[in-house]
Amino acid sequence: MTISSRQVGAMMISAIPVAQYAVHLISTTEVFGDIVSQLPLNSLLSLAKALATQPKPQGLGLGATVLGNGAPPRHEGGLGLFSASTNLGLGAPSNIGGLMSLQVAAAEEAPKWIFVTKRFKSFLNNLELTDVQRNDGETKFKGVVKTLNQAYWNSNSDTDHAFYIGSWAKLTRIRPPRDVDLYFLLPLEVHKRFEQYNGNKQSALLQDVKGKLLATNPTSEIKGDGPVVLAAFTSFSVEVVPAFLYDDTERSYYVCDTKNGGSYKKTMPLHEVDAITAADARNSNNVRRLIRMLKAWQAWCSVPIKSFYLELLAIEFLDQCEWRNTDYFYYDWISRDFFKWLITKANTHLWAPGTYELLWLGEAWKSRAESAYARAVKACDCERANEEGNAGDEWQKIYGLDIPKWT
Repeated sequence: MTISSRQVGAMMISAIPVAQYAVHLISTTEVFGDIVSQLPLNSLLSLAKALATQPKPQGLGLGATVLGNGAPPRHEGGLGLFSASTNLGLGAPSNIGGLMSLQVAAAEEAPKWIFVTKRFKSFLNNLELTDVQRNDGETKFKGVVKTLNQAYWNSNSDTDHAFYIGSWAKLTRIRPPRDVDLYFLLPLEVHKRFEQYNGNKQSALLQDVKGKLLATNPTSEIKGDGPVVLAAFTSFSVEVVPAFLYDDTERSYYVCDTKNGGSYKKTMPLHEVDAITAADARNSNNVRRLIRMLKAWQAWCSVPIKSFYLELLAIEFLDQCEWRNTDYFYYDWISRDFFKWLITKANTHLWAPGTYELLWLGEAWKSRAESAYARAVKACDCERANEEGNAGDEWQKIYGLDIPKWT
């Protein structure tokens, strides 16, 4: 069994009392023998539990993952904590030699990467909407939906015929608040009525929806553009996509495309939600977190790339990332490795879930990714050396002030 320096760092952070108590116990052969005799073979976790006399610090991260749940190692030169010829019950003739190695390592090696977990937990907490912001967004959603239901369905419902799309559906929203995006399903009779219109039918339909919203929100700025009617409120803007159900089984919808004289475009927005939910589940809940971090980078560094593309890139990256099943303790490396990988995606394509529409990435964002990668490399070096402030400076150049300099 090989334990890397990064695994050692995680274990030492989350189980420092274990190593300290091991040093104390080695001086008493009788006690040491009693403990070892109670350990099952091939169980480092049992050793740690047997040696510990005080609870592990909570919320620091990866100890359980390192010792039993399959976390990949941080590939660097070993510190030697478990590298002695004795393997602590893994078939070596002497357990005492292994604990002597533990004693030496505990005395000589300080834990590394001690600020990573707390820094990235704080960062992601800072990106979460507040309860006030979340309630405000939901109120705006309901107000717009009720207005349109009254106008098109003769109903006072504030939820029927509508659903969230975008970051509110995918649970990838960040603060400061952005738009609330929603689909509103119109009756088939509305489609038939506008089919009789001479000219750009789709543009006329958007203007009709805009007029309904203006009637109840006369002081708000309402715009109809592309497939969207934008209702700009003080705190949130609500982007309404008027839509017609196309196929209930495949959950597809027609939306307005006003370009080139107007047409309808088939969309499958709920398939995008499904893609993120499934990817998050198979990557230990790291997909949504990475997406929120990338949105912070996008906003802070004015990266000319769509949020939807960042979502698809985050999924593709984590599906092949060595650290996909780790936790916050590896988010420095996940950040660094994502930007390195992203650079290679310039002038390539993505595929939209459901519709399989081909999406061209271009390279307008590439220089920002290169800068982010160079800074992430420096930040990772500083994190390993526990240079808290220097690491924080580099992360803030990438992600902005929501990631703390000091933890």
